[in-house]
Amino acid sequence: MRTPFRLLLALLFLSSTLMQGQSDADYQSFWVHEDHVKPAMVNKYENVNKKLVSELKAHNIQDEQWITTQTDDYRYLYVGQIDNMASLDRPVFASLAEKMGSDKMGSLFSEMNDYYDKHFDYVIHLDKKLTYMPEGINQTPEGQDFRKFYYVYTTPANRGKLAENFKKIKKLYQDKGSKVSYRVYRSGFGAPEDYFLVAIAAKDALSYEQQAVANRSLLGEEAKPLFDEMSQYMSGMEVVTGTMRSDLAYSPKQ
Repeated sequence: MRTPFRLLLALLFLSSTLMQGQSDADYQSFWVHEDHVKPAMVNKYENVNKKLVSELKAHNIQDEQWITTQTDDYRYLYVGQIDNMASLDRPVFASLAEKMGSDKMGSLFSEMNDYYDKHFDYVIHLDKKLTYMPEGINQTPEGQDFRKFYYVYTTPANRGKLAENFKKIKKLYQDKGSKVSYRVYRSGFGAPEDYFLVAIAAKDALSYEQQAVANRSLLGEEAKPLFDEMSQYMSGMEVVTGTMRSDLAYSPKQ
């Protein structure tokens, strides 16, 4: 992500935050860098990314940190927490370039350009009020690397109604003591459409399906009118399966 984009993102994101009256208690924001990798180039793409992570670890770069998800449709999502606006307004990988040399680092990114068709950046907001994780919100629960993502698309006119519907669904999960937890994100600046993203973690695909079946039985007939109501405020839905990739993530040593 280039610095001019960061500056624009900071200004627009700040404006959006002020208009919506968001508070740190209810929301946590994240930047997302998304690469759409050519299927035949996956191995080469990952090798370059592993070299990048190796360099970051070797120099213990302190000002970079992200988690990584690989989806079944060859998308790679790099997600990093935004703690304040200053975290957006900075040259990315500047510390790494200083340590390893800008030419060497530049060659890594130049090589990577050959391996994907498109890439872009955007912001998402974790909505803590809509999220259901009784044991505490955690993006990377231990031993649960499988992911199911539900992109629930909506329109500006229906965004608020859909949010109220999510509150009703969360209450049903709470009342029933559901064992299936989930996180809800709202799309932010740079996202191509308005959506709510529901992220569910599980050990693997089989565990996910077993949990889903048990949960449908637990929620019973009370769930149907809520999901019928949801369909009224949706403009579409996309279901994506993914896997957390700790080998392509980076977190500095303290």
